[in-house]
Amino acid sequence: MQRWRGLEDIPQDWGRSVVTIGSYDGVHRGHQLIIGRAVERARELGVPSVVVTFDPHPSEVVRPGSHPPLLAPHHRRAELIAELGVDAVLVLPFTAEFSKLSPADFVVKVLVDKLHARLVVEGPNFRFGHRAAGTVALLEELGGTYDFAVEAVDLKLTGEAGGGLPFSSTLTRRLVAEGDVTGAMEILGHPHRVEGVVVRGAQRGRELGFPTANIETLPHTAIPADGVYAGWLVVEGESMPAAISVGTNVQFDATERTVEAYAIDRVDLDLYGMHAAVDFLAYLRGMEKFATLDALLERMADDVKRARELVAAASR
Repeated sequence: MQRWRGLEDIPQDWGRSVVTIGSYDGVHRGHQLIIGRAVERARELGVPSVVVTFDPHPSEVVRPGSHPPLLAPHHRRAELIAELGVDAVLVLPFTAEFSKLSPADFVVKVLVDKLHARLVVEGPNFRFGHRAAGTVALLEELGGTYDFAVEAVDLKLTGEAGGGLPFSSTLTRRLVAEGDVTGAMEILGHPHRVEGVVVRGAQRGRELGFPTANIETLPHTAIPADGVYAGWLVVEGESMPAAISVGTNVQFDATERTVEAYAIDRVDLDLYGMHAAVDFLAYLRGMEKFATLDALLERMADDVKRARELVAAASR
Protein backbone atom coordinates (compact mmCIF):
# COMPACT_ATOMS: atom_id res chain seq x y z
CA MET A 1 0.00 0.00 0.00
CA GLN A 2 1.29 3.45 -0.91
CA ARG A 3 1.25 6.14 1.78
CA TRP A 4 1.20 9.82 0.86
CA ARG A 5 1.32 12.87 3.08
CA GLY A 6 -0.02 15.88 1.29
CA LEU A 7 -1.19 16.35 -2.28
CA GLU A 8 2.35 16.84 -3.51
CA ASP A 9 3.19 13.21 -2.68
CA ILE A 10 0.68 11.84 -5.18
CA PRO A 11 2.51 10.52 -8.27
CA GLN A 12 2.27 12.84 -11.27
CA ASP A 13 1.09 9.99 -13.48
CA TRP A 14 -1.68 8.87 -11.10
CA GLY A 15 -4.72 7.80 -13.11
CA ARG A 16 -8.39 7.33 -12.29
CA SER A 17 -9.24 5.89 -8.87
CA VAL A 18 -12.00 5.06 -6.42
CA VAL A 19 -11.82 7.34 -3.39
CA THR A 20 -13.31 7.45 0.08
CA ILE A 21 -12.76 10.32 2.53
CA GLY A 22 -13.05 10.51 6.31
CA SER A 23 -11.25 10.69 9.64
CA TYR A 24 -11.75 6.92 10.03
CA ASP A 25 -10.51 7.02 13.63
CA GLY A 26 -10.30 3.46 14.89
CA VAL A 27 -11.29 2.01 11.49
CA HIS A 28 -14.36 0.47 13.14
CA ARG A 29 -16.78 -1.94 11.49
CA GLY A 30 -18.85 0.86 9.95
CA HIS A 31 -15.69 2.34 8.44
CA GLN A 32 -14.76 -1.12 7.23
CA LEU A 33 -18.03 -1.34 5.30
CA ILE A 34 -17.31 1.89 3.44
CA ILE A 35 -13.64 1.18 2.79
CA GLY A 36 -14.38 -2.42 1.85
CA ARG A 37 -16.99 -1.25 -0.67
CA ALA A 38 -14.49 1.22 -2.16
CA VAL A 39 -11.95 -1.60 -2.57
CA GLU A 40 -14.58 -3.88 -4.10
CA ARG A 41 -15.73 -1.25 -6.61
CA ALA A 42 -12.14 -0.31 -7.49
CA ARG A 43 -11.38 -3.93 -8.38
CA GLU A 44 -14.55 -4.15 -10.48
CA LEU A 45 -13.52 -0.99 -12.36
CA GLY A 46 -9.88 -2.01 -12.68
CA VAL A 47 -8.53 1.10 -10.93
CA PRO A 48 -6.77 1.64 -7.57
CA SER A 49 -8.55 2.53 -4.32
CA VAL A 50 -7.55 5.50 -2.17
CA VAL A 51 -8.50 6.43 1.40
CA VAL A 52 -8.18 10.15 2.21
CA THR A 53 -7.88 11.16 5.85
CA PHE A 54 -6.68 14.16 7.85
CA ASP A 55 -4.04 15.17 10.39
CA PRO A 56 -4.66 16.70 12.85
CA HIS A 57 -8.30 15.89 13.48
CA PRO A 58 -10.33 18.70 11.78
CA SER A 59 -12.04 19.67 15.04
CA GLU A 60 -8.68 20.65 16.55
CA VAL A 61 -8.24 23.27 13.81
CA VAL A 62 -11.84 24.43 13.57
CA ARG A 63 -12.45 24.41 17.35
CA PRO A 64 -9.03 24.38 19.09
CA GLY A 65 -9.01 22.37 22.31
CA SER A 66 -11.84 20.11 21.17
CA HIS A 67 -9.62 17.35 19.80
CA PRO A 68 -11.35 14.07 20.67
CA PRO A 69 -9.33 11.25 22.23
CA LEU A 70 -7.87 9.22 19.36
CA LEU A 71 -8.72 5.56 18.97
CA ALA A 72 -5.73 5.04 16.69
CA PRO A 73 -2.76 7.15 15.57
CA HIS A 74 -2.25 7.58 11.83
CA HIS A 75 0.29 4.80 11.41
CA ARG A 76 -2.09 2.37 13.13
CA ARG A 77 -5.01 3.52 10.98
CA ALA A 78 -2.84 2.93 7.91
CA GLU A 79 -2.08 -0.61 9.11
CA LEU A 80 -5.77 -1.38 9.63
CA ILE A 81 -6.72 0.19 6.30
CA ALA A 82 -4.01 -1.78 4.51
CA GLU A 83 -5.54 -5.00 5.86
CA LEU A 84 -8.71 -4.12 3.93
CA GLY A 85 -6.85 -4.20 0.61
CA VAL A 86 -6.61 -0.46 -0.06
CA ASP A 87 -4.00 0.60 -2.62
CA ALA A 88 -3.11 4.02 -1.18
CA VAL A 89 -3.71 6.24 1.84
CA LEU A 90 -3.49 10.02 1.52
CA VAL A 91 -3.08 11.95 4.79
CA LEU A 92 -3.94 15.60 4.21
CA PRO A 93 -2.44 18.12 6.66
CA PHE A 94 -5.54 19.88 7.97
CA THR A 95 -4.66 23.55 8.37
CA ALA A 96 -6.74 26.68 8.94
CA GLU A 97 -6.26 27.56 5.28
CA PHE A 98 -7.33 24.10 4.15
CA SER A 99 -10.42 24.27 6.38
CA LYS A 100 -11.62 27.31 4.42
CA LEU A 101 -11.86 25.48 1.11
CA SER A 102 -15.42 25.52 -0.19
CA PRO A 103 -16.94 22.12 -0.97
CA ALA A 104 -16.49 22.76 -4.71
CA ASP A 105 -12.85 23.84 -4.27
CA PHE A 106 -12.15 20.78 -2.13
CA VAL A 107 -13.56 18.52 -4.83
CA VAL A 108 -11.51 20.15 -7.59
CA LYS A 109 -8.28 20.40 -5.60
CA VAL A 110 -8.32 16.87 -4.16
CA LEU A 111 -10.69 14.60 -6.07
CA VAL A 112 -10.42 15.99 -9.59
CA ASP A 113 -6.98 17.52 -10.08
CA LYS A 114 -4.96 15.05 -7.98
CA LEU A 115 -6.80 11.75 -7.49
CA HIS A 116 -8.78 11.81 -10.77
CA ALA A 117 -11.70 10.18 -9.00
CA ARG A 118 -13.91 7.90 -11.05
CA LEU A 119 -16.08 6.97 -8.07
CA VAL A 120 -16.38 8.35 -4.53
CA VAL A 121 -17.75 6.02 -1.83
CA GLU A 122 -19.06 7.55 1.42
CA GLY A 123 -21.47 7.09 4.30
CA PRO A 124 -24.87 8.80 3.98
CA ASN A 125 -23.98 11.52 6.50
CA PHE A 126 -20.66 12.51 4.91
CA ARG A 127 -19.88 16.24 5.14
CA PHE A 128 -16.99 18.16 3.60
CA GLY A 129 -15.66 21.63 2.80
CA HIS A 130 -15.79 24.88 4.76
CA ARG A 131 -18.13 24.66 7.75
CA ALA A 132 -18.97 21.10 6.63
CA ALA A 133 -21.34 22.63 4.08
CA GLY A 134 -20.89 19.83 1.55
CA THR A 135 -23.31 16.89 1.59
CA VAL A 136 -23.59 13.64 -0.35
CA ALA A 137 -26.24 15.31 -2.53
CA LEU A 138 -23.85 18.16 -3.37
CA LEU A 139 -21.06 15.66 -4.00
CA GLU A 140 -23.31 13.87 -6.50
CA GLU A 141 -24.06 17.20 -8.19
CA LEU A 142 -20.35 18.04 -8.44
CA GLY A 143 -19.70 14.53 -9.71
CA GLY A 144 -22.00 15.23 -12.63
CA THR A 145 -19.94 18.31 -13.43
CA TYR A 146 -16.51 16.73 -13.01
CA ASP A 147 -17.17 13.20 -14.32
CA PHE A 148 -17.20 11.01 -11.24
CA ALA A 149 -19.92 8.89 -9.67
CA VAL A 150 -20.93 8.79 -5.99
CA GLU A 151 -22.09 5.80 -3.97
CA ALA A 152 -23.48 6.08 -0.43
CA VAL A 153 -23.05 3.05 1.84
CA ASP A 154 -25.44 2.38 4.72
CA LEU A 155 -23.22 1.81 7.76
CA LYS A 156 -25.85 1.70 10.50
CA LEU A 157 -24.50 -1.32 12.34
CA THR A 158 -25.72 -2.14 15.84
CA GLY A 159 -25.01 -4.81 18.43
CA GLU A 160 -24.86 -5.22 22.18
CA ALA A 161 -22.26 -2.45 22.59
CA GLY A 162 -23.67 0.74 24.05
CA GLY A 163 -27.08 -0.83 24.59
CA GLY A 164 -27.76 -1.23 20.89
CA LEU A 165 -26.73 2.26 19.74
CA PRO A 166 -25.43 2.57 16.16
CA PHE A 167 -21.70 1.90 15.93
CA SER A 168 -19.55 5.04 15.72
CA SER A 169 -16.19 6.43 16.78
CA THR A 170 -17.99 8.63 19.33
CA LEU A 171 -19.67 5.62 20.96
CA THR A 172 -16.39 3.70 20.91
CA ARG A 173 -14.60 6.55 22.71
CA ARG A 174 -17.35 6.61 25.33
CA LEU A 175 -17.10 2.88 25.96
CA VAL A 176 -13.30 3.05 26.22
CA ALA A 177 -13.60 5.94 28.69
CA GLU A 178 -16.02 3.83 30.74
CA GLY A 179 -13.69 0.82 30.69
CA ASP A 180 -16.01 -1.25 28.49
CA VAL A 181 -13.22 -2.47 26.23
CA THR A 182 -15.25 -5.56 25.31
CA GLY A 183 -18.01 -3.34 23.90
CA ALA A 184 -15.41 -1.20 22.13
CA MET A 185 -13.94 -4.34 20.58
CA GLU A 186 -17.36 -5.33 19.23
CA ILE A 187 -17.58 -2.00 17.40
CA LEU A 188 -13.97 -1.93 16.24
CA GLY A 189 -13.77 -5.56 15.18
CA HIS A 190 -10.38 -5.67 16.92
CA PRO A 191 -9.11 -4.80 20.41
CA HIS A 192 -8.67 -1.16 21.35
CA ARG A 193 -4.94 -0.40 21.30
CA VAL A 194 -2.82 2.03 23.32
CA GLU A 195 0.80 2.44 22.31
CA GLY A 196 4.01 4.34 22.96
CA VAL A 197 7.56 3.98 24.22
CA VAL A 198 8.39 1.83 27.27
CA VAL A 199 9.84 4.08 29.98
CA ARG A 200 11.18 3.49 33.46
CA GLY A 201 8.62 3.77 36.22
CA ALA A 202 8.90 3.24 39.97
CA GLN A 203 9.73 -0.46 39.26
CA ARG A 204 7.44 -1.63 42.06
CA GLY A 205 6.03 -4.35 39.84
CA ARG A 206 9.49 -5.82 39.37
CA GLU A 207 10.06 -5.76 43.13
CA LEU A 208 6.74 -7.59 43.65
CA GLY A 209 7.51 -10.26 41.06
CA PHE A 210 5.28 -8.82 38.33
CA PRO A 211 7.56 -6.65 36.14
CA THR A 212 5.50 -4.32 33.97
CA ALA A 213 6.14 -2.35 30.80
CA ASN A 214 5.25 1.27 31.57
CA ILE A 215 3.92 2.80 28.34
CA GLU A 216 4.43 6.50 27.68
CA THR A 217 1.29 6.92 25.60
CA LEU A 218 0.99 9.08 22.49
CA PRO A 219 -0.74 12.49 22.78
CA HIS A 220 -4.55 12.54 22.62
CA THR A 221 -4.76 8.75 23.08
CA ALA A 222 -8.11 7.34 24.17
CA ILE A 223 -7.12 5.58 27.40
CA PRO A 224 -9.55 3.22 29.16
CA ALA A 225 -10.97 4.00 32.60
CA ASP A 226 -8.79 3.24 35.61
CA GLY A 227 -8.74 -0.44 36.43
CA VAL A 228 -7.17 -3.81 35.72
CA TYR A 229 -7.64 -5.49 32.35
CA ALA A 230 -6.79 -8.62 30.41
CA GLY A 231 -5.20 -8.26 27.01
CA TRP A 232 -1.94 -8.43 25.15
CA LEU A 233 1.41 -6.65 25.20
CA VAL A 234 2.63 -6.32 21.60
CA VAL A 235 6.33 -5.77 20.90
CA GLU A 236 7.98 -6.13 17.50
CA GLY A 237 5.04 -8.09 16.17
CA GLU A 238 4.87 -10.53 19.10
CA SER A 239 1.61 -10.54 21.07
CA MET A 240 2.08 -11.71 24.66
CA PRO A 241 -0.84 -12.41 27.03
CA ALA A 242 -0.88 -9.64 29.62
CA ALA A 243 -2.49 -8.29 32.77
CA ILE A 244 -2.81 -4.52 32.37
CA SER A 245 -3.13 -1.76 34.95
CA VAL A 246 -4.46 1.71 34.09
CA GLY A 247 -4.49 4.60 36.54
CA THR A 248 -2.59 5.89 39.53
CA ASN A 249 -1.02 3.34 41.85
CA VAL A 250 -3.36 3.87 44.79
CA GLN A 251 -1.54 1.23 46.85
CA PHE A 252 1.53 3.45 47.02
CA ASP A 253 -0.30 6.81 46.87
CA ALA A 254 1.08 7.63 43.43
CA THR A 255 -0.44 10.55 41.52
CA GLU A 256 0.71 9.95 37.94
CA ARG A 257 -1.73 8.07 35.71
CA THR A 258 0.00 5.26 33.86
CA VAL A 259 -0.65 2.34 31.53
CA GLU A 260 1.39 -0.70 32.58
CA ALA A 261 1.32 -4.23 31.22
CA TYR A 262 2.71 -7.41 32.77
CA ALA A 263 3.51 -9.96 30.07
CA ILE A 264 2.31 -13.11 31.82
CA ASP A 265 5.11 -15.49 32.79
CA ARG A 266 7.68 -13.32 30.97
CA VAL A 267 10.04 -12.01 33.65
CA ASP A 268 13.07 -11.86 31.33
CA LEU A 269 11.97 -8.97 29.13
CA ASP A 270 14.03 -5.78 28.80
CA LEU A 271 11.84 -3.40 26.83
CA TYR A 272 13.06 0.04 27.95
CA GLY A 273 13.17 2.46 25.04
CA MET A 274 11.24 0.14 22.74
CA HIS A 275 7.93 0.91 21.08
CA ALA A 276 5.15 -1.25 22.49
CA ALA A 277 1.38 -1.56 22.21
CA VAL A 278 -1.27 -2.76 24.63
CA ASP A 279 -4.40 -4.41 23.23
CA PHE A 280 -7.36 -4.47 25.65
CA LEU A 281 -9.56 -7.57 25.78
CA ALA A 282 -11.63 -7.37 28.98
CA TYR A 283 -12.12 -5.34 32.17
CA LEU A 284 -11.27 -7.30 35.32
CA ARG A 285 -11.78 -4.91 38.24
CA GLY A 286 -11.42 -1.37 39.49
CA MET A 287 -8.38 0.06 41.26
CA GLU A 288 -8.20 -0.82 44.95
CA LYS A 289 -6.00 -0.09 47.95
CA PHE A 290 -5.36 -3.20 50.01
CA ALA A 291 -4.80 -3.39 53.77
CA THR A 292 -1.59 -5.39 53.41
CA LEU A 293 1.04 -6.14 50.80
CA ASP A 294 0.15 -9.84 51.00
CA ALA A 295 -3.46 -9.03 50.14
CA LEU A 296 -2.27 -7.02 47.14
CA LEU A 297 -0.04 -9.85 45.94
CA GLU A 298 -2.88 -12.35 46.31
CA ARG A 299 -5.19 -10.17 44.21
CA MET A 300 -2.47 -9.59 41.58
CA ALA A 301 -1.95 -13.35 41.28
CA ASP A 302 -5.71 -13.76 40.80
CA ASP A 303 -5.72 -10.97 38.17
CA VAL A 304 -2.97 -12.76 36.25
CA LYS A 305 -4.83 -16.08 36.45
CA ARG A 306 -8.03 -14.55 35.11
CA ALA A 307 -6.20 -12.63 32.40
CA ARG A 308 -4.39 -15.81 31.30
CA GLU A 309 -7.71 -17.69 31.04
CA LEU A 310 -9.51 -14.92 29.15
CA VAL A 311 -6.71 -14.43 26.64
CA ALA A 312 -6.40 -18.18 26.10
CA ALA A 313 -10.14 -18.44 25.43
CA ALA A 314 -10.05 -15.45 23.04
CA SER A 315 -7.08 -16.87 21.14
CA ARG A 316 -8.73 -20.20 20.31
